[in-house]
Amino acid sequence: MATHRVAILASDGVTPLDLAIPAQIFNSRPETPYEMTVCGLGSTVMTSTGFSLVPGGGMDDVRAADTVIVPGYEPGRESLARPPEEVLDTLAQARERGRRVMSICTGAFALAEAGVLDGLHATTHWLHTGELERNFPSVTVECDVLYVDEGDVLTSAGVCCGIDLCLHLVRRDLGATVANRIARGLVAPPHRDGGQAQYIPAPVTEAGDTSLSETRNWALHHLDEPLTLQVLARHAGVSPRTVMRRFAAETGTTPLQWLLGARLGRARELLETTDHSVEQVARDCGLGTAANLRLHFRRALGTTPTAYRRAFTR
Repeated sequence: MATHRVAILASDGVTPLDLAIPAQIFNSRPETPYEMTVCGLGSTVMTSTGFSLVPGGGMDDVRAADTVIVPGYEPGRESLARPPEEVLDTLAQARERGRRVMSICTGAFALAEAGVLDGLHATTHWLHTGELERNFPSVTVECDVLYVDEGDVLTSAGVCCGIDLCLHLVRRDLGATVANRIARGLVAPPHRDGGQAQYIPAPVTEAGDTSLSETRNWALHHLDEPLTLQVLARHAGVSPRTVMRRFAAETGTTPLQWLLGARLGRARELLETTDHSVEQVARDCGLGTAANLRLHFRRALGTTPTAYRRAFTR
């Protein structure tokens, strides 16, 4: 595999976790082509929590990168409201040269300041979506998503949503099997459905409410079976109406949409790791027929099962 250079651009005030997430996920592994470098303007970078770090590269490494990642920082501080001009110029040039540019959490403010987000959809931490929308009217701000993929420009919501976006990129580059393997190493879900609205402070849960995590885990092991709302309710020992309400609260989506996402994820892994026919894969993941699998593949991924297998089978 050809080397893919990833530069993580850390400015003063960087949030340590926002930086650590892509550093961990894009660290070099035998099964990935990534060559990752943490870059900064000077010899040291001061983090938002008060300790400093020594970047391994500078702005020349950012300019040479295939993917540039901007971790979150604290745009609320006056001194951090606008990154240095050299940082903004470098981000704008990366976009102009067709490089992939992405942000985690409030790193979206740096992309917006550089003009990278003009005319695009984007997101950031839910505490700052209003501020991003007010300050950059040319950007369409999505408030209820974990991340936004605009092709070569990607943004994630708050902090840990950077895991979702980075795994999404690995899945896009290398397929579901590699992304799932990295996710297991992180003890993180390979893919989360729903939006960041589920993380905004909400009223106290009603007495007697319990998680559906056991039912969701059971469903993941029975995807090849008919799984209706009634079946899920019976397993959880609650009414179908309660299942609908709890699914919305816990995942940000409906049971049927969650099942569809899980089945497509299973289909992707089967296509990558087995030589089963498309018809067999459709049955094994619970989508029934090859025609149905092709329909949902086209809607969700913009490709066919056969083309996906050809791209990601190693």
